[in-house]
Amino acid sequence: MKKITKETYINWYRDMLFWRKFEDKLAAVYIQQKVRGFLHLYNGQEAVLAGSLHAMDLTKDKMITAYRNHVQPIGMGEDPKRVMAELYGKATGTSHGMGGSMHIFSKEYRFYGGHGIVGGQIPLGAGIAFGDKYKGSDAVTLCYFGDGAARQGSLHETFNMAMNWKLPVVFIVENNGYAMGTSVERTANHTDIWKLGLGYEMPCGPVDGMNPIKVAEAVDEAIQRARRGDGPTFLEMKTYRYRGHSMSDAQHYRTKEEVEEYKKIDPITQVLDVIKEKEYATEDEIKVIDKEVKDMVKECEKFAEDSPYPELNQLYDMVYEQEDYPFIKSK
Repeated sequence: MKKITKETYINWYRDMLFWRKFEDKLAAVYIQQKVRGFLHLYNGQEAVLAGSLHAMDLTKDKMITAYRNHVQPIGMGEDPKRVMAELYGKATGTSHGMGGSMHIFSKEYRFYGGHGIVGGQIPLGAGIAFGDKYKGSDAVTLCYFGDGAARQGSLHETFNMAMNWKLPVVFIVENNGYAMGTSVERTANHTDIWKLGLGYEMPCGPVDGMNPIKVAEAVDEAIQRARRGDGPTFLEMKTYRYRGHSMSDAQHYRTKEEVEEYKKIDPITQVLDVIKEKEYATEDEIKVIDKEVKDMVKECEKFAEDSPYPELNQLYDMVYEQEDYPFIKSK
């Protein structure tokens, strides 16, 4: 694994803080109805992404996830201004405003969604990995999903095929405790989701998803296994979301005390504590980073606000047309 240095911690702090503030801004503009539809925020789960990115080779590895998907493409290298513009439905967005909150996509940076169908990305992630193996690439695909999606039948079909074909994929369940408003304890007879891998003799295990170092170590091991041709791994990231499932979630299923308890192990705070303890940055230097993050979020908001909406004819440009389709006769 790449060495975890002073710069790693500084970058983790800057990135995770930016992702947090980016999501906070989206929550604010959603209330103003500038972002429409559903909005699922990542607050609290940032260590999973930060640790994963540290273990990845961003020149070739790929990522696919569910609809809590705004900050992942940013981590992969996509311009955050374009991501915010996509949420605004603007023409300058990553999908020209046609995807919106739940369907962020960036082929250039190997981020393949953004999927609204619960568990729909699981077989797709294995399919991407199959493509890489077929073409002789040593790229690895990281496939994320929530604890609710772990109950989908497609997971079991995919696990079976992925192990049978030794596909270069890392399956990662971000267990934030609740599938929408249903706790993990109520969705199955077992609460250790990672044990689902045992039925397929797939290497699997639990990971502290609030600590980017623990995440990086586990993901690195899984990626190296996949790159060697030894097949998939299944990791259960035990994490927590501070906001509701979506902005329309009243959160009656949990107490404020529970949320505050998890905030005591906030991934951003954990990283900042190490920075201060090891004197990787002074208070003034930390304030500079905080201001940089604040300014970056403002820049994203301004870009999205100032960008134009798509022209009406774009609706037709996005529809596939085959002129010689055999069952349609032209007039």
